[in-house]
Amino acid sequence: MLINFIDPCSVLKLIRFWPPYFGAGIYVKSVNKEFTEVETRMKLRFFNTNYVGTHFGGSLYSMCDPFLMFILLHHLRDEHIVWDKSASIQYLRPAKGEVKALFKVTSNEVEEIKKNCLNSFSVEPKYEIEITDSENKVVAIVSKTLYVRRKDAKKLFKSKESV
Repeated sequence: MLINFIDPCSVLKLIRFWPPYFGAGIYVKSVNKEFTEVETRMKLRFFNTNYVGTHFGGSLYSMCDPFLMFILLHHLRDEHIVWDKSASIQYLRPAKGEVKALFKVTSNEVEEIKKNCLNSFSVEPKYEIEITDSENKVVAIVSKTLYVRRKDAKKLFKSKESV
């Protein structure tokens, strides 16, 4: 797995060159040293506008796609499987100018997920991310559900059934 060999902060600095992000002008503005917060941004450019001159909705969603999964993968390491399970976006107002999104997963949330994975085959943590404009007005809300389970869950829960 690539994430085991490369520092996640380096991956996030380079992600702006991944074609979907490069094309939309999405970039990671900051990552805290605990790797529990990631902020993404996107400026309005001619190549990421829609027909009416505001941010293209697909780009707004795209700027929120992998970051919660990245945070959890980093903290849960090799013992867990982490996938994006579902997502939706609610557009609240036209997005113009630079927009940003902040992704946060606290250390307590990570520990709770680990604990819940010992008691259940899998867990599905839910998050809401606000996309805000330069005036800090919320332009969209992304709801995400992730899927997390221990890699040994099949073995762990099969043995619990036979007891």
